[in-house]
Amino acid sequence: MLLALLVAAGLLCCAHTSPVTKSGDQKLELNPSIRAKRNSRIIEECMLVGLEEGTYYYKSRGAGDVCGVYLLSQPDQAVQVSFDYLDVDCDTEGLVSFVDGWELGGELFPSEVDAPLEGRVHEFCGRLKKKTLKSTGNAAVIQYRVPSRGDGFRITVRYVRNPAPCNILVDDMSGVYTLRNHGRRSNCSITTIFPATVSIVQLAVGINGVAIPNRAVETGVLSRCEKRGSRDYVQIGGASGLDVTKMEVEDSVCGMDSNPRLPASHIVCGMTTARMVSSGLTDNSITLAISQISDLDIMPTLMCELPL
Repeated sequence: MLLALLVAAGLLCCAHTSPVTKSGDQKLELNPSIRAKRNSRIIEECMLVGLEEGTYYYKSRGAGDVCGVYLLSQPDQAVQVSFDYLDVDCDTEGLVSFVDGWELGGELFPSEVDAPLEGRVHEFCGRLKKKTLKSTGNAAVIQYRVPSRGDGFRITVRYVRNPAPCNILVDDMSGVYTLRNHGRRSNCSITTIFPATVSIVQLAVGINGVAIPNRAVETGVLSRCEKRGSRDYVQIGGASGLDVTKMEVEDSVCGMDSNPRLPASHIVCGMTTARMVSSGLTDNSITLAISQISDLDIMPTLMCELPL
């Protein structure tokens, strides 16, 4: 019953309508005016980006809107959310959910094709005294609809160490990031929520055998690896939303190069993504330097079509 209610309310991403960015509504922006501040823990905005640890409290004024608290930690951290208190009337279709990842516009990060939805959404109503949940990556969302005036919840947010990060969501202007599959059969992505310049700093993807500290064995950066039939590669591209299946791919690369000297990719899209596909047969890693595109004179190497 609760799952059906969640879908009907738009709380589940797979309903294909975002509870936070419905058509015609304002879109989520990371800017200081909506970021949770360290000394302000009362949730007042319907869309709140919480970048700080601490306690967040919400008390309904009687509106039935579906809203969200978007939580984002550092790339090597996971988001731990403790529901210290929850009192939400089920009979008035009140519902609160924890989503492992971010959901925007009906699209989910990480995508369902890379991280199945099962076990990533937890929903609650009624009374709950204590429940602690943790994300697999550095992003999570608390989505809620609380129509009954006076109902509400209190959560405590902590950012804890993640020893093997796979999917990383980035809001920083610039940085250097590494994706690893840790020898597993898993697809990992790093996604920025802005147009970005991407440069490959180090690459070791799809190479079998023990690494030998000799540059003679390096293959360099190989291009169009996906079309070559390689089972391990990194796609670099962008999209208007979070769904990697809708990503426009500039190139797919593989090989080994400890010091690539390639031209940077300038991805002019709403989201920029590097997605590493791994068969589990090789230990893959890629290090990328990523920065937000602020120079309007930069010639894009990939430009996404604007959504209709």
